Amino acid sequence: MNPLTIGLLALLAVVLLAAVATEKTRKSTVLALRSLWLHKLRSILSMLGIIIGTTSVIALMSIGEGSMHDALEDIKRMGATNIIVRSVKPPEDSSKRSFVALYGLKYDDMADFATIPSINRLVPMRVFPQEVRRGNAKHNSRVVATRPEYSEINQLDLFKGRFLVQDDDFLMRNVCILGSTTASTLFPFQDPLDKDVAIGQFIYVVVGVMKDRMPTGGGGGSQAAEDFNDDIYIPLNTARTRFGETISIRSAGSRSAEKVELHQVTLTVSDIDLVRPTGVIIEEILNNPRKHPRKDWALTVPLDRLEQAEKTKQRYSRDLGLYASISLLVGGIGIMNIMLATVTERTREIGIRRALGAKQRDIVTQFLIEAMVQTGIGGMVGVAIGIGLVFLLPTMGQMPWMIELFGPPGPPPILHQESILWALSTSIGVGVIFGLYPAFRASRLDPIEALRHV
Repeated sequence: MNPLTIGLLALLAVVLLAAVATEKTRKSTVLALRSLWLHKLRSILSMLGIIIGTTSVIALMSIGEGSMHDALEDIKRMGATNIIVRSVKPPEDSSKRSFVALYGLKYDDMADFATIPSINRLVPMRVFPQEVRRGNAKHNSRVVATRPEYSEINQLDLFKGRFLVQDDDFLMRNVCILGSTTASTLFPFQDPLDKDVAIGQFIYVVVGVMKDRMPTGGGGGSQAAEDFNDDIYIPLNTARTRFGETISIRSAGSRSAEKVELHQVTLTVSDIDLVRPTGVIIEEILNNPRKHPRKDWALTVPLDRLEQAEKTKQRYSRDLGLYASISLLVGGIGIMNIMLATVTERTREIGIRRALGAKQRDIVTQFLIEAMVQTGIGGMVGVAIGIGLVFLLPTMGQMPWMIELFGPPGPPPILHQESILWALSTSIGVGVIFGLYPAFRASRLDPIEALRHV
């Protein structure tokens, strides 16, 4: 738990201890516990709404936290100080239709980006589909021609071997790193390291294999979904020399070609406060009509998406907490009904206490504490069940019958620590709010009339 949550829980514990500090309050608490014990079934049923409500708050908030955490990690992986510029194919002009599509970022653009003082790293990337062969085994992969820094920016993890190094690019070596799916398809029963694969007309030596990685969900606009497991990574200069600037693409009986020097350039800015101003400068460079007559590029600032996603997360968490808290409200109404019935049932007891000198505030305190004890115990039981569910759900989601009913499991829930405090404090607050009316009603009974009650 974070320090704020621990501090708030400690404060709540101090308040509860202070509530039972006085002798009268301690006696009222003992009477409340005795009353609950004498009517076990009724007490359990009255607490059931609080238990369900508290469990719902913790479970729903934790499931929401897990889902939003997964989405936020995808954005954070891009880097909050990064700016991503991508080549985008503009709509075709029917009057100027050509077999070779010419568009996108150029090496000259990257040279212009390098003159911006706030940029301290540029990672270019070129992407195109190619069939990769190993003997009789074939796999349609996505060739990613890039530089060594690409692995760091995209937080790629190696399963074995190494990633690209500077000499690979400088010396234009025929080396490659396989994605997990590509490796398992071409080498189902072998270690791929130091083996050969064919890409186009050239042979490449496998120097590394990447770990399996979940595909990104894509964010719309210029950020498309990516599946890294089918990739094969080669040095950028090697690709430029072996494949040239024009790449032929064959699909479904048709053939086309495109000439794109760079498909993407990821720029790292030196300071997070300079990200947006730097983005404006990049847009000014790319808006030059002599270099880009049509808009064949798109700019993505992960920082903007991260801030928007965090706001969405806060709103989503607030809404989930509100919906789950409705069941706590229903539980509070159940507590009030039970307490009203208890007042009627214990009218003679109230009359005897008033006749022996108990004041109205003593009667109010007694019934209010009884309501708080019920909701407090219900809240603690609900918290225990809710935390248990958070840790059991990932295991339950892997069971065959759960997969058959609900489909493949989503992101695992993450315990939302603040919801524990919220659920527990709300449940006790419900006891106070819905216990006040029955307590005041009990305190206003006429002692003489109450003693006559049979």
